[in-house]
Amino acid sequence: MEFMIGSTNNAKVTAARRVILSYFPKAIVYEIDAKSGVSDQPFGDEETRIGAINRALRAIGMKEKTIGIGLEGGVRMLEGQMYLCNWGALVLPDGTKFTAGGAQIPLPQEVAEELITGKELGPVIDAYFKANGIRHKEGAIGMFTAQTVNRDGLFEHIVQLLIGQLKYSMAD
Repeated sequence: MEFMIGSTNNAKVTAARRVILSYFPKAIVYEIDAKSGVSDQPFGDEETRIGAINRALRAIGMKEKTIGIGLEGGVRMLEGQMYLCNWGALVLPDGTKFTAGGAQIPLPQEVAEELITGKELGPVIDAYFKANGIRHKEGAIGMFTAQTVNRDGLFEHIVQLLIGQLKYSMAD
């Protein structure tokens, strides 16, 4: 079994590899920089989910008979509060798609205001915490949960949901 992860982001790749290899130890796992086809800062569950699907579709287009994995982080509004949102997609070579969403937490108002002006979450979070490259490590979720949930852990959960759906479909 071969998988192609549609990202080179360390947190996403680490999460996907860890989960895939725990369920399919003999799997071969590749990674490519697959474009999401959505905004640099996706807004809403729909756009974020579409970004994950696009990454998975582009990933399977790179090598025959691979299973594509796409992961996308975004933000969404709920009752006037901005939340992080995260989606994943797994696409089989025959085009069958599985999707799953992850945990969501509210963002501080000052971060939300920056995002509403068109800025991307990664640089805004770096500036907010006076750090560099947070999105490739613990992510905003790690920073706002005092490291109890890091970005790779968040994406691991999403990939577990995707692999679980795949395994369930294989049981038929």
